[in-house]
Amino acid sequence: MARLIPTLVKRGFRVSTLKHAHHRFDIDHPGKDSHTHREAGATEVLISSAHRFALLHELRDEAEPTLPDLLVRLTPVDLVLVEGFKHDPIPKLEIHRPSVGKPPLWDSDRCIVAVATDEPLSECTKPVLALDDIEAIADLVIEAAGPYPTAGA
Repeated sequence: MARLIPTLVKRGFRVSTLKHAHHRFDIDHPGKDSHTHREAGATEVLISSAHRFALLHELRDEAEPTLPDLLVRLTPVDLVLVEGFKHDPIPKLEIHRPSVGKPPLWDSDRCIVAVATDEPLSECTKPVLALDDIEAIADLVIEAAGPYPTAGA
C-alpha cells in the first residue's frame, strides 16, 4: 500500500485508505487532553491543527462499524484502498507470499480478482502479478474500480 498510493497519486488520483485493525489499537495516549476527554465519557473528540485533524469516536456499547458505515464517513475521493475486511464482497488483490506458509485464498474467495506474489504461482487460477510491479498493480486497481472517467474528475 505504501508504494501503491504514491503511484496512484502521481497518476492524478485522489486516494484515501481504510484499514481494519484486528487488534485493539489506540492513537491516543494517557496524559493527552484528548485521552482525558474520552476517558471522561466524550463520545467523540476532534483533534485539529493547521496540518491535519483526527476524529476519535468511542464505540462503547455500539457495534463495530461495517465497511459501508466507514466508507460514508470518508471525504469523497477518486479511489479508496481497503486493507482488511476480507469477508466483505469487494474486489480484492490477494498478497500471497508462499514463504510465509499461509494457504492461498484465491480459490475460496470469488472476490479476489488477482494475486500479487514474490514467487511464481503456476497453480493459481487468477491473474498473477509480481509483488514489486507497482505499475501493473496500479493498473489492476484502476480497472477493478470499474468504469472510471478520468483521474481527479
